[in-house]
Amino acid sequence: MKEPDAEERRLGDLERELTLLSRHFIASRRPRIGQGLDRSAYVLLTRLETGEPLTLKELAHTFQADVSTINRQISAMLRQGLVERIADPAGGVARRIRPTPTGLERLEADRAISRAGAARLLEAADWDGERTQRFLTLLVEFNHGIERLEGQNAREHRPEDN
Repeated sequence: MKEPDAEERRLGDLERELTLLSRHFIASRRPRIGQGLDRSAYVLLTRLETGEPLTLKELAHTFQADVSTINRQISAMLRQGLVERIADPAGGVARRIRPTPTGLERLEADRAISRAGAARLLEAADWDGERTQRFLTLLVEFNHGIERLEGQNAREHRPEDN
């Protein structure tokens, strides 16, 4: 078997670290004391809060999911009062989905718990604000590259807008 070159080792290391990061993030989204949103509601609300209301088809495209999957998730969120359907302001036929004030309040409450967890992780890793900002900048660039590759602009809100 041929010895991997530096680029193959680097890609292998990157794949492994992204897998670990994904696993840690998914595990961190499990319900914790005080958190009430399931993972799909959290992710959908996070996307819906960043811009104009979207159709089911637009949401499906954004998340690379079947419209039927998004429809089931949105239906559950409608029943919980987290989102609402509105007429297309541009006069289109398809109804658009937007978060309700209740949905945004619950998202912010869950997000506060997640931020507290992230702060504990950064403290445990002994990362200061500068190092955290460098990581955030690289992560934003990486995610934007993925969005470009997928032909999407999945968000209008940028971290530097805070």
